[in-house]
Amino acid sequence: MNRNEAQGHGLCGDEAPEFRIYELLKKERCTLTTAESATGGMIASTLVNVPGISEFFQEGYVTYSDAAKVKMIHVSQKTISEYGVVSSETAADMAESAAETAGTDAALSVTGVAGPDGGTDACPVGLVWIGCHFKGRTVTRRHQFSGDRMKVRTQAAHAALLLLEQMLLTGGTYADHSREES
Repeated sequence: MNRNEAQGHGLCGDEAPEFRIYELLKKERCTLTTAESATGGMIASTLVNVPGISEFFQEGYVTYSDAAKVKMIHVSQKTISEYGVVSSETAADMAESAAETAGTDAALSVTGVAGPDGGTDACPVGLVWIGCHFKGRTVTRRHQFSGDRMKVRTQAAHAALLLLEQMLLTGGTYADHSREES
């Protein structure tokens, strides 16, 4: 997908976020990795739509199971056990651990419940936590998406890219007083 095709898909703004992210990574000379659970590689797949992204996007991890999170990117089993796999703490640990494992400047993570099954009162279908680590700072955002499984995953991937863009634009100082967005 080229810039014009991405724009034709109605993605955010005049230009799809992956193209804006590419320009920011290039400007900052930063490397990136992803650690995805609920999105199952959608973020990485979106990023590789951009020609030349391989200069900055080092690798992506699909860590769908708890065991994969621990084995592949070294998320703490204690974090998962204490806070749950779908939590701010796990999203933060995923982003930080992925950056450390891959040796990158930035990392983006997603953990959540895409549905249609698997939700509980405390962790309903559509609940997604996104983590972003950049320049030694990690932020997480909670989202409650609606729609079918594909729609939840697509919304989560898009929201993650927008969070990464904000972190890159602000040099890692981006913060929102509210941790919850929808």
